[in-house]
Amino acid sequence: MSLSPVENHASPLEVAGRDFPTNRGGLCRKGWTAAELLRHPDRLTEPLVRDQSGVLRAASWDEALGRVAAEIQRAQAAHGPDAVGVFGGGGLTNEKAYLLGKFARVALRTSRIDYNGRFCMSSAAAAGNRAFGLDRGLPFPLADLDAADTILLLGSNVAETMPPFVQHLAGARAAGGLIVVDPRRSATARLTDDGGGTHLAPAPHTDLILLLGLAHAVINDGLLDSRYLRKRTHGLEAVIRSVAPWWPERVQAATGVPADLVRSTAQQLARAARSGSCYILTGRGVEQHADGTDTVTAAINLSLLLGLPGSERGGYGTLTGQGNGQGGREHGQKADQLPGYRKITDPEARAHLARVWGVSEASIPGPGVPAVELLSTLGTDDGVRALLVHGANVVVSAPDVSAVQAGLRRLDFLAVCDFFLSETAREADVVLPVLQWAEEEGTMTNLEGRVLRRRRAIEPPAGARSELWILNRLAELLDAPSSFPADPETVFEELREASAGGLADYSGVSYRLLDAGAEAYWPYPKGSRGTPRLFRDRFAHEDGRARLVAVRAGNPGWAAASPALEEFQLATGRLLEHYQSGAQTRRVAALAESQPEPRLQLHPAPAARLRIADGAWVRVTRSNGAEQAEPEVLCRAELTLDIRPDTVFLPFHFPGLAAANQVTEGRTDPISGMPEFKTTRVLVQPADFPPADVPPVGSRLVSAVPREERL
Repeated sequence: MSLSPVENHASPLEVAGRDFPTNRGGLCRKGWTAAELLRHPDRLTEPLVRDQSGVLRAASWDEALGRVAAEIQRAQAAHGPDAVGVFGGGGLTNEKAYLLGKFARVALRTSRIDYNGRFCMSSAAAAGNRAFGLDRGLPFPLADLDAADTILLLGSNVAETMPPFVQHLAGARAAGGLIVVDPRRSATARLTDDGGGTHLAPAPHTDLILLLGLAHAVINDGLLDSRYLRKRTHGLEAVIRSVAPWWPERVQAATGVPADLVRSTAQQLARAARSGSCYILTGRGVEQHADGTDTVTAAINLSLLLGLPGSERGGYGTLTGQGNGQGGREHGQKADQLPGYRKITDPEARAHLARVWGVSEASIPGPGVPAVELLSTLGTDDGVRALLVHGANVVVSAPDVSAVQAGLRRLDFLAVCDFFLSETAREADVVLPVLQWAEEEGTMTNLEGRVLRRRRAIEPPAGARSELWILNRLAELLDAPSSFPADPETVFEELREASAGGLADYSGVSYRLLDAGAEAYWPYPKGSRGTPRLFRDRFAHEDGRARLVAVRAGNPGWAAASPALEEFQLATGRLLEHYQSGAQTRRVAALAESQPEPRLQLHPAPAARLRIADGAWVRVTRSNGAEQAEPEVLCRAELTLDIRPDTVFLPFHFPGLAAANQVTEGRTDPISGMPEFKTTRVLVQPADFPPADVPPVGSRLVSAVPREERL
């Protein structure tokens, strides 16, 4: 993406797509309209501090940062280092993610740091780590998909969420080999029409069973790659035993996918793996579950049975969902990680970082807790009492947002860095205005593990500051040890040293190298040329072998709903026009006009029984066996044949009573900490009137918000 003009601030800014291997000049609607946000009237250009009357008012940087530092010191003096928490974001540059993790552990001495990537990539990361010893979204360049005969795509609606990605599916579609697994007939599922492939629509929360059934068919029909498995893996016998109960007819009974289709899909995957090119890709639809790690593991097991990872014939990968979703999780924002994808419990890793940072190893805190658990402790006696939020809008994006909002209001202090007054910033005691993408220097790492340069295209507003500058000043005020540079390249040079020898080794990458156009795929140790394709010779476990990990599926059945009501499984997800919590895209006129409010997708058959018309207001409540349950979502219905009768779908980009995460639960995957976003049991009922207290989406948010009027 490029931006022009760079100098004349009176002229409109324009975005143009660059000819790059991943998108080949294409952008989605969000990308084409991104420049509108740079000079948006809602843009924050000066710090805000909440005064004694509860109103956010403009303040100087000295006053705002002084308040933050004083509140940090007050909380830690009273309750200890872990009384201060840090919540980061997958959109931060590598430099900011790195320095934020260092700031938490060195300047604050707190273990309480995690980030919103926990809601996005954590299950795939956990599964990749235990199977391969390494987590990189795609362990091959995205362009490798172009030559694929068959692509199995599970739980990702790329046609709407990543439209430029679709061009890489063209070869598989032409061969009739695109297989899309989704309970909805999404835009991506429709790419299988007219001979393009196959759409498998399993019942909600049965993806794991479907994958176990595909593995059963591969094994039972003798389609597995025995030579590859003997040479490159461990654990085959346990996996054979674990999939034995899931013969195709039983899979059909549990998932609704016909047994013959289970067998033919397994055969198609095996044919492509033997004589063509086959890839298995997962997305949030199969990952955002309380058993998401096991579901992704089942997908990896299937790919290993077919001999795909590390081969010339294909592979397995997961699709990164945030702007720096890959790099943002490599260098210290996660509760259990140090830079370079090192484990914080590894003595050698701790000793290495202590040397780089110039601090004692003992002073580096141990592992913290994942995001949902961190947020559940806000304002509690033994939990976080002061919270710093960078690049996240948890009041919309976290599960069970009513509980999260209550936790934010229990805090002694909340500071938020953002460039708009997001729903989370409206709760803050101090709001610090930061830079947008076109106003800063740095690096990002894309879904292929390729490190990219971000270059400043325009000057930022006079009152906004980089998070690097903010962390630098706060470190000074807190008299922190080590250094916290405000210059991005200086931070990157330290990141190179900090990551050296780690799984995500950036030590051979430099701004000079990137500016010269080098293709820098990590690991990129000094003296190397990077690693565009992982696992060709060995996996990242000590013995070089991948691990097949046996996983088992629970009972997918539901308890019966009240006879007077009808129960559904709610899936949440994205729209073409909006991104994440919508704090940015809801402010773009063209996007807000196209999708001004959330619509609950509902099949016409249950809608008729419930007497719900298309466009009618409905009330969505979490099912607990009662006729009413709290909290609730109020929205309009959209009747469509593109969804199963037992499933409803709601986008999560909207705030307040329209927030889908009002009804999602805080239940999490025990391995990854991923919340259960995709299969909340809900009741849907007609709402007798348009609720007057649903704020209009896209309405301008003012910068002075009395505490009692916070949303």
